[in-house]
Amino acid sequence: MIARSFLILATILTISGCSIFGSKPVEIVSKPIKIDIIQPQLPRPIDLQEPKFYVVSEAVIANPCKRSIPFEPPKFNEAGEEQLKRPKECALEDRENPEWPVGYTYFDRFLDDMKALNNGDVLFVASTVKDYELMSGNFQELRRYIRELGEVIVYYRDVTINDEPAVGAQVQKK
Repeated sequence: MIARSFLILATILTISGCSIFGSKPVEIVSKPIKIDIIQPQLPRPIDLQEPKFYVVSEAVIANPCKRSIPFEPPKFNEAGEEQLKRPKECALEDRENPEWPVGYTYFDRFLDDMKALNNGDVLFVASTVKDYELMSGNFQELRRYIRELGEVIVYYRDVTINDEPAVGAQVQKK
């Protein structure tokens, strides 16, 4: 009989879930948890190099004669004309640049300079004025995009880093 009483008591306790002893109220608390977010490394600064553009015309280069009479003091000939000016005509060897032939143009000088720089090879790349303006606008658009991207990165760093101020990437012009 004791065994039977014990069995009934164990069954009642199992079924009731120990509710005879009372229940403890459940307390729900929500509080923010700091999440460690790995910050991406900022992009390296952009290092833009300045291209060189050559504008060349077919105008003849002035190759004046060498001065044969100094400017100071003024000198006059027998007719009373001042002798301070270069002669109107002179031989090629009496000019400031005797290696330039008669009729030597800026285009000729450009070709000679480029041949000297490039072992005798010359290559031309041409563009219209409208295309050049388009290229200039594209560069400005690229600069704008990079600046805005830097601002976005600084914003997210400010949002996720509480202790230290964020530093953005800057475009430096050399």
